Amino acid sequence: MWCIGTLTEEYRCRMYNLLKLYAKPLRCDEPVICIDEKSLQLIAHSRAPLPMAPSAPTRQDYEYVRRGTTNLFVAVEPKAGQRVVSVTDHRGKTDFVGFVQGLLTNTYAAARRVHLVLDNLNIHFRKCFDDVLGKRAAGKLLRRVRFHYTPKHASWLNMAEIEIGILTRQCLKRRLASRQLLKQEVATSQTDRNALRRTIEWKFTRQDADQKLGRHYVSKLTW
Repeated sequence: MWCIGTLTEEYRCRMYNLLKLYAKPLRCDEPVICIDEKSLQLIAHSRAPLPMAPSAPTRQDYEYVRRGTTNLFVAVEPKAGQRVVSVTDHRGKTDFVGFVQGLLTNTYAAARRVHLVLDNLNIHFRKCFDDVLGKRAAGKLLRRVRFHYTPKHASWLNMAEIEIGILTRQCLKRRLASRQLLKQEVATSQTDRNALRRTIEWKFTRQDADQKLGRHYVSKLTW
């Protein structure tokens, strides 16, 4: 199902800002990091699957057992081929703030400035850091951070969605019965892709946007 947003002046400004950011060359001291999350349902087999045999794939019963839900936070630096994935019990503002705090104090501790690309989920805003850490601690943590938000109804501009899609195809499109198993699968994928420096090549430019979407732009002037 499509959700088509109105291409207002705000939409265009946010889109242009991200496309300009993506067009910049890689700088180790000023990383561009895209962040998103994915909720998952843990599912176990109700009966043991039948193992693979000559001329027959693995077979599993259509019934399954629900084992609760969990969440993935995914951060990817597209041009550097670096990603960090964290499995959490919940997707609240405390979990999100803790994830970003880990990125800034560990993976990107040496960066002079950090650009974070996010969608408009309510836990993604500066206020959540103030609420969780307090204004003084939040200000100290975020002094190097520049927030960049996708237009509303335009999360396709966040490259973390591409990384989540790859992760899903690699190891999430099957039954995972426990958080421990999920963590193992995610850690293996993260380690392998980081070792190979799997980058994301973004080719959609401002010129492409104007050519493909220009007829849908809404003028600042209203009558």
